[in-house]
Amino acid sequence: MVADGAQPRKGRYRTMSTYVSLIKFTDQGIRNAKDTVQRAGAFRSDLERRGGKLVSIYWTQGQYDIVTTIEAPDDQTAMAALLAVAGLGNVRTETLRAFTENDMTAILQKV
Repeated sequence: MVADGAQPRKGRYRTMSTYVSLIKFTDQGIRNAKDTVQRAGAFRSDLERRGGKLVSIYWTQGQYDIVTTIEAPDDQTAMAALLAVAGLGNVRTETLRAFTENDMTAILQKV
């Protein structure tokens, strides 16, 4: 088993970047709230098609309606997937690049 999102790829390991998205429903998304689980499944499929992974999704109470953790091979892939889902008009996203403990250790070695 490989930790921290690294995945085997032709004899080497490819590290997936992690992103946390804080998501709010738009007025349209609230009107279509009954479809939110179905839309999440479509997002999962789209992200997987792009080489990413929906690691977790939680519907929340408070300032944000949904919180997701995704993995993507690069920033461009993550941005494309998030722009595609936001473009449907049901949600607005705020996304944070996240770092694992191992990532942070490597970053601190460069300080």
